[in-house]
Amino acid sequence: MALNDDIRLLSQVPLFRELEGDQLRLVAFGAERRTVASGQELFRERSPAESAFVIAKGRFDLYATGRDGQVQLEKAVGPGTLLSELALVTMVERKFTAIATEDSEALKISRSLFQRLLEEYPQVGRIIESRIRDNIAGLAKAAAAMQHRFT
Repeated sequence: MALNDDIRLLSQVPLFRELEGDQLRLVAFGAERRTVASGQELFRERSPAESAFVIAKGRFDLYATGRDGQVQLEKAVGPGTLLSELALVTMVERKFTAIATEDSEALKISRSLFQRLLEEYPQVGRIIESRIRDNIAGLAKAAAAMQHRFT
């Protein structure tokens, strides 16, 4: 894919949607393209996450180990999906194992690249902070709804 295709892809990802052209170009240029054959892992559950991935092409099944120790399919995702978003700002473990269901490609965005974006464009930090706040509010609302169902 050409740089412009990667920029267009990133502009569709909610976390990056509000970024300007130069900011998107920095991320696209610094991202590493990974090709993953059908049936191969992009990453494994509980491994250290030092980067996020944006699916550029293909599909991935996301598996997680349940409380009973059984591995189960959580969801299937495709182009434009951002995986391991929190890894861009802090050290976390992967919540899923991502396995390609067809020949696929993903853009690897390292934490150091993301930190560079924040250093060069401090206003991006405010966009990210707002996004994280929205995510936390959504999680709290979902947890409250879940608790209400069980009471």
